Amino acid sequence: MSIEKCYSLNLMKEKIEELKQGTVTSPQGFLAGAVEAAIKYKGRLDLGLLYSEAPSVCAAVFTRSTVKAAPIILSMKNNEKGRARAVVVNSGCANACTGDGGLRDAQDMAALAAKKLSIRADQVLVASTGVIGTVMPMDRVQNSIGKIKLLKDGGHKLARAIMTTDTRPKEIAVRVMEPNGHYTIGGIAKGAGMIHPDMATLLSFLTTDAKIESAFLARALKAAVDDSFNMITVDGDTSTNDMVSIIANGKADNDLITAETGKMFREALARVCRYLACSIAADGEGATRLVEVCVEGAKNRSQARKVARLVTASALVKAAIHGNDPNWGRVVAVLGRSGADMDERALDVYLQGEQVMRSGNPLPFEKNKLSHRMKSDEVKIKVCMNIGTGNAVAWGCDLSQEYVTINSDYTT
Repeated sequence: MSIEKCYSLNLMKEKIEELKQGTVTSPQGFLAGAVEAAIKYKGRLDLGLLYSEAPSVCAAVFTRSTVKAAPIILSMKNNEKGRARAVVVNSGCANACTGDGGLRDAQDMAALAAKKLSIRADQVLVASTGVIGTVMPMDRVQNSIGKIKLLKDGGHKLARAIMTTDTRPKEIAVRVMEPNGHYTIGGIAKGAGMIHPDMATLLSFLTTDAKIESAFLARALKAAVDDSFNMITVDGDTSTNDMVSIIANGKADNDLITAETGKMFREALARVCRYLACSIAADGEGATRLVEVCVEGAKNRSQARKVARLVTASALVKAAIHGNDPNWGRVVAVLGRSGADMDERALDVYLQGEQVMRSGNPLPFEKNKLSHRMKSDEVKIKVCMNIGTGNAVAWGCDLSQEYVTINSDYTT
């Protein structure tokens, strides 16, 4: 499917420019690299580093799951002062549910990365993705981490190294041009299964060379994540390893960005996060199309978000979309069980732009034609509840037999 077609950033050309081949190392002063460490499979990149050459401020959000992987526990601690300047990450082993030994392994990974980069271990965030309950092969990590070559264009390798069941890397960068200076925001992400984030997605690493106030950076990240990564779902399962981080090294020529001057930064960061989040949803395990659910006129924003996510996560809705079946009654059924305030007599429902329900009454439509239109790379559902001012958009994917195939033998 065409990511570019489905998730155009709709950038304001005079202010925000999407960079060709943009990635997490597009901002000034960032290097990255990755190697084949054979953590789970031979012959694939699976261990990488992201590094800021200059002292930095950092913000991050983490899974709210009460079962947190060892790297998450350590990274939450290292992020407390907001001064991290590097990330060490692996795929193939989640290092989750591994007890005290897993925490020691995460600490050793931070120490190994710090030694290579000549920085303190508490300036390193650790991230892992892969199978839960497996022990990190630290001998392979130790033998491989020193072999990582840090390069200006190394973000492309890093984007591939964090993939598990992803079918393609997910990366982007934008250049922001403001009267008080220019700066760049870049990012990569991974995720295809166990996607129903609560504070973050599986893994996403963002960078910027903007000079920015630390407290504002944290607030901007949380807001961007909330309207992007926290509004996607593939299968309704939240990972033990969810993490989104952003490192800002101040290498650009802009004036210091604060809450008072940060409107354009917030907008650019939100668009980068939205692009990466939608890329994850479109690349869901076994997915053949992206699903966008727009809810308008809910009682409040909170209820709109809840309804949008529930519709997107519904197995029956997802299966109907995979089969090109315009069975809009399944959408209404989700609304009925959502717990959100609603009046069926006020409800309007649209599928692929065609209204199929008005004021609670079904409308006639040509099923074969609408079914054909649902074969598009992107299927849009809009629900107008017409009882308030709450709006939200969520993204997901269809449910195919391939999803079952991938997840029925993932560890065997």
